[in-house]
Amino acid sequence: MASETALHMHCVPARDRTACLDKIQHHDADFVPVDPEDIFLASKITNQSFIVFKEIRTKEEPDEEFRYEAVAVIHKNQNITSVQGLRGLKSCHTGVGRNVGYKIPITKLRKMGVLTNLNDPDMTPRENELHALSQLFSKACLVGKWAPDPAQNQALKERYPNLCALCEHPEQCDYPDKYSGYDGALRCLAENGGEVAWTKVYYVKKHFGLPIGAGEAVPTGEDPDNYAFLCPDGTKKPITGRPCIWAARPWQGYITNTDVEDMSELRSQISLADNIGETEHAAWLSKVLDLNNKTVAVDNGGPFSPQQYLDKANYTDVIERDTGDPHRPVRFCVTSDTELEKCHVLRRAAFSRDIRPAFDCVQESTNQDCMATVRDNGADVITLDGGDVFTAMREYNLKPIIAEQYGEHGSMYYAVAVVKKSSSYQSIADLRGAKSCHTGYGRTAGWNVPLYLLLNQSLISRTSCPYSEAVSTFFSGGSCVPGVPHGPELLCSLCAGNLDTGDRTYACSASNNESFFGYTGAFRCLASGAGDVAFVKHTTVAENTDGNNTAAWAAGLHSSDFELLCPNGGRAPVEQYSRCHLAEVPPHMVVTSNDKSDNVLNEIRHAVLAAGDLYSRRPDLFKLFGDFDGTKDLLFKNSATGLRAVDTGTPVMQHYTEMLDVIRTCENQTPAQE
Repeated sequence: MASETALHMHCVPARDRTACLDKIQHHDADFVPVDPEDIFLASKITNQSFIVFKEIRTKEEPDEEFRYEAVAVIHKNQNITSVQGLRGLKSCHTGVGRNVGYKIPITKLRKMGVLTNLNDPDMTPRENELHALSQLFSKACLVGKWAPDPAQNQALKERYPNLCALCEHPEQCDYPDKYSGYDGALRCLAENGGEVAWTKVYYVKKHFGLPIGAGEAVPTGEDPDNYAFLCPDGTKKPITGRPCIWAARPWQGYITNTDVEDMSELRSQISLADNIGETEHAAWLSKVLDLNNKTVAVDNGGPFSPQQYLDKANYTDVIERDTGDPHRPVRFCVTSDTELEKCHVLRRAAFSRDIRPAFDCVQESTNQDCMATVRDNGADVITLDGGDVFTAMREYNLKPIIAEQYGEHGSMYYAVAVVKKSSSYQSIADLRGAKSCHTGYGRTAGWNVPLYLLLNQSLISRTSCPYSEAVSTFFSGGSCVPGVPHGPELLCSLCAGNLDTGDRTYACSASNNESFFGYTGAFRCLASGAGDVAFVKHTTVAENTDGNNTAAWAAGLHSSDFELLCPNGGRAPVEQYSRCHLAEVPPHMVVTSNDKSDNVLNEIRHAVLAAGDLYSRRPDLFKLFGDFDGTKDLLFKNSATGLRAVDTGTPVMQHYTEMLDVIRTCENQTPAQE
């Protein structure tokens, strides 16, 4: 037993909160701070044995049972005797997608039968909700981004202008707006013609100058006697009395395993860490315990099971809300067991965070199989390299709709040739007879760009069709070109199959069952000594050296041991890719079938872009862009920093199209495969 004054706590690293829940479930860690959405995830884990044993409350309201309580406020003289009386009123909301001003009223009013027709198959889930609200209320202020795609956001606001009519700036209907947020909804009610405001109890007390927590009343000049709470049963209650709530959001808290040996010790250690961290103004207080100088760790009345914790706030149905049948999930196509598991984790995590439509997952053996499955409506989307995107468009009737973003470089990246610093190569021409490592056949950085360079520098003839034969002759030492069609055996001679399991069944396949497939695989081919040059992207070396890749094969690799081979001769350090690269090329893109309706396309864009937006800002919740179980580039590339609607008219895209036109002059060459 530890001393009451001694802190005995150490950190267990994990990928994100979903991984932390796994570690707690398997007794590899003792606790993790969580949001209600994480608690929902915990409640759905098979054979789970979690408990919520402590809460993160504000110092201002340390004795309140919930973080906040959702209420509806109306004018006291409003002639309304039931929730059905809301029809035709002017409504004030905190903002689209928010809890008390959007999700809670929609969830509860739907259950009461006030909001109907939420499942029109010709509308996205979001538009179904907006349409229902626009039919229920005559006017409203509902600011925010109604869709993550700017074009769709604008189209929806033009379609339902009455939902913006009460805003300070109806034409923008976005933040900042005087009549948005918790306090803004009340201002909308008091000043701008609103007849019902959806907000939380804390701001009602603040607006009307009522006591908050242990504090004293601070008069504001607003008369609470002119207003009332509208209860879910249609009755009214005085603003100065006990509120009738529609639902509450639980406090953030700490979750552990029911098998923890000493609950009281664990609770006291967290409180002790809170006191020490705040006294020392320690950065780890917020990073590790999610606490700051305005919050405090409080023992709750439990412990509670995850389901009990959510149910006592009447909050479970808010997280689970949907528009009903028909359910059309966005189905990702994946090509390995690890990628399938990441997709399943994304499906659960995104659903808990109100991303609709939900995701689902379909597994095929290769990207080529996935393209066929998406074409045949067995799946909806797959993320592809730029070269594969053009193959998908040409051969499978698919089209790109979403593009990866790469930080300062936007929707493009650099294709580079990497060699070991100890090698003697000084030009592309020097590579004749060398052993080459490629990301995959038909892929941008690994095949199309180096092939175009060999053609452009006349190192192979433009009439030497098929080009796969010419490439195998140039790299006569052997190559690994995963996914290459049946042809020169040399193009698969360096491929290794699955080096981690020893299985060579899928050797040279364009899938993660080939250890030398993709950016990381091509670099591994070079680093292991199998090849002399790797054709990859500009971030590949940094991602797999200097401790950034924890796999055993990457241990001890240093970025300084590798250099870039410049197209016009000479070499450069790997970080100088902006001056020493083979080409600027388009991003990886999410593609779907050309046969999908505009409405289904909007559904897909909404879900995928919403996930990209959330998890680029909050990778601690789920690491969408990054390693998963030691594997890189699953679903999206590690180097991606976000997603956006695709723009096929950029100069980079146009130049790449011209590049492909040159490559495809050999029409008798077998179509590119993945």
